[in-house]
Amino acid sequence: MPLDTESPEPAHASFTIERVYPQAPARVFNAHADIGLKRRWFAEGDGFELHHYALDFRVDGRETARFSFQGGPEIVMEMVHQVIVPDRRIVIAYRMAVGETPISASLSTIEFVPQGAGTRLIYTEQGIYFGGEGEIAGREEGSRGLLENLAEVLAEQG
Repeated sequence: MPLDTESPEPAHASFTIERVYPQAPARVFNAHADIGLKRRWFAEGDGFELHHYALDFRVDGRETARFSFQGGPEIVMEMVHQVIVPDRRIVIAYRMAVGETPISASLSTIEFVPQGAGTRLIYTEQGIYFGGEGEIAGREEGSRGLLENLAEVLAEQG
């Protein structure tokens, strides 16, 4: 489906979020690789209805999700893992759409840096957001929320 010509001009942006976790890099990395753990912090949550989730964690492997938020329209996320360096780095390319209408396409890097007994996670996203400038702040806020969810799942694991 083509984009509405009345919509805002696409916006290009990048942002970086740093977060420290008390768990070692191998544990934080594993929470990205293990489908059960990843699903809990990445795809499930209050107000979300998950219709589909799959994770094939390998280079060229795909991660897909279809969900709705608070009864809204279906959102589709399709990701391909570009680079995986165990316990150190993950590079992903992903797109998001509402139904058939694209809302973004991004390249993201997740770095796992040892910090004492824990991990400094550095998430950097470079993207084009088809909802205009307003979409960028929402994506960054959503990414921060996911990293908070990750902290909760890691804490539950002990």
